[in-house]
Amino acid sequence: MDYGLRFPVKPMMARLKASPPMGEGWVYEPKWDGFRMIAFGGEPLGMASRNGKDLLRYFPELRPGLERLPPGTVVDGEIVLVVDDVTQFDLLQMRIHPAESRIKRLAEELPARLVAFDLLVDSGEVLLDQPYQSRRERLEGAVGGLGTPWYLTPVTRDFEQATAWFHDFEAAGCDGIISKQDSGVYALGKRAWVKWKHRRQVNCVIGGFRIHKEGDRVGSLLLGVYNPEGELHFLGHTSGFSDQERIDLLEALNGIRSDRSFGGDKTRSPGSENRWTGKRSTDWVPVQPLLVAEISYDQLEGWRFRHAARLERWLPDHNPKDCTADQLERPKGMGFSQIFA
Repeated sequence: MDYGLRFPVKPMMARLKASPPMGEGWVYEPKWDGFRMIAFGGEPLGMASRNGKDLLRYFPELRPGLERLPPGTVVDGEIVLVVDDVTQFDLLQMRIHPAESRIKRLAEELPARLVAFDLLVDSGEVLLDQPYQSRRERLEGAVGGLGTPWYLTPVTRDFEQATAWFHDFEAAGCDGIISKQDSGVYALGKRAWVKWKHRRQVNCVIGGFRIHKEGDRVGSLLLGVYNPEGELHFLGHTSGFSDQERIDLLEALNGIRSDRSFGGDKTRSPGSENRWTGKRSTDWVPVQPLLVAEISYDQLEGWRFRHAARLERWLPDHNPKDCTADQLERPKGMGFSQIFA
């Protein structure tokens, strides 16, 4: 079937801003942290990542809804996985598995859901040049009746309501708010939407580092806080440094190498090579827990940073033992099922 698009389809993206735009003509949607996908209804059916990789084989439970889409329809959305009424990105990553038997079993044990938020083609009619308001109305007609596990993302033109969503939806795993212009077209591959994400600070201990692929500098710093048992718990990493900073850091950290830092019976340690990194080694070097830094992060998932964190400043006057887990904020609010009720 000719969908009137060039493949692979590069979806429209958002640029990060410290605060959302306000005023006439802006609309707001929750931002969900999952696998971005473009779904194709008709023959052949398809569901592709933003890099053009086939996702439908990994999420066969989404096929029945896809089969009910009008032929020649292309939907933009996010695949998410919800456990205990919260989206879980770690478990979603587990769904990408090479074995067909494993895919089938995981589809039953950890079924995914699809949150639709835009419409590129409606029954063969290309809508890229149509304003968002028109695309949204037609998206509701195409997706609104599909039912679970397909969902239509909420939308509001009320800035105060969007701000309330920013806080109240976080407990469900909502990553922030996407702002779109009501009159805006769908610009393939362009960052024309605006993304407003959560950002929090926590004081972390540097518990180790990974070597950069160049070999003569630091690739990333490994961050931790002390749990109630007094063990250093691995939260995640940060890696936004200049080349000179990486070289200087390696010299400094080599002077405080240690046999052990993270780890214990009741804590998390950095991993080694896994299927998400391919053959790239994730071996790490422990250091004495002497250095403290203020770190900013967007969201927690379990007891780890969901994404890479950012080093804001060094804190040479801080006691590493004061970097405890009680700094971490746990958002309260609505669950996923309440949001889509």
